[in-house]
Amino acid sequence: MDGDDEELSACYRAHAPAVRSYLRRFVPAQDVEDMLQIVFADVWRSRERYDPARSQAAWVFAIAHRRAVDHLRARRPPTVPLEEAGDLARRGRSVPDELGDRDQIDRALAELPDAQREAIELAYFADLTQREIAHRLRVPIGTVKARISRGLHRLSALLSGTA
Repeated sequence: MDGDDEELSACYRAHAPAVRSYLRRFVPAQDVEDMLQIVFADVWRSRERYDPARSQAAWVFAIAHRRAVDHLRARRPPTVPLEEAGDLARRGRSVPDELGDRDQIDRALAELPDAQREAIELAYFADLTQREIAHRLRVPIGTVKARISRGLHRLSALLSGTA
């Protein structure tokens, strides 16, 4: 990219939808469009460093990845002041409430396809890594990741009542 506005427009048209989807995986939904604009502003500012012999998509995604990481690092995780932690523990949920949640989760898990439920149970209840699950189930690690991801999305929908 040699600084031509048309080249930047073409780059945006070609890569913005995929970059937007990529950012959705890391950045809160309300920040995705802002991050997309930041990414392409960086593309414009660093256009002299782009090597046309290399993949433009890879270069744009590298910038997007760095901006997403910067954004996540800048966000402060929600914390509770230490003096309030005791109050939260004293106001904790009762045992019947927790048992009701467990029952609801068990029912939602039972509605998942067997492969997704098994992968989730191995990951969250047997505390296995994705690599260990793949070895145990004799499937590729990508399959394990997909099963867990799809299962968690479905589980979330079932628990929120939107399924």
